[in-house]
Amino acid sequence: MLIASTALILATLAGYTVLCMASPFGTCRKCDGEGAKLTVNRAGKIKRVKPCRRCKGHGKRLRVGRRLHKQSRELHRAGDR
Repeated sequence: MLIASTALILATLAGYTVLCMASPFGTCRKCDGEGAKLTVNRAGKIKRVKPCRRCKGHGKRLRVGRRLHKQSRELHRAGDR
């Protein structure tokens, strides 16, 4: 049982690592990839009010795993100097 759960955890981490390497940017969870806060005006039209603060209006954010990889790479480079 312990071996199966450990293998499942390692397979999940390996899959997430491959995902972060293949596609480092994910959709912003705050604006759902829209890049801005959306509202509906009186006429019923959807209007962009202001850019999302998290993604700065791009709709994409760097994944957590890719961010950790980047920080560890920078730390390694700083240690070599």
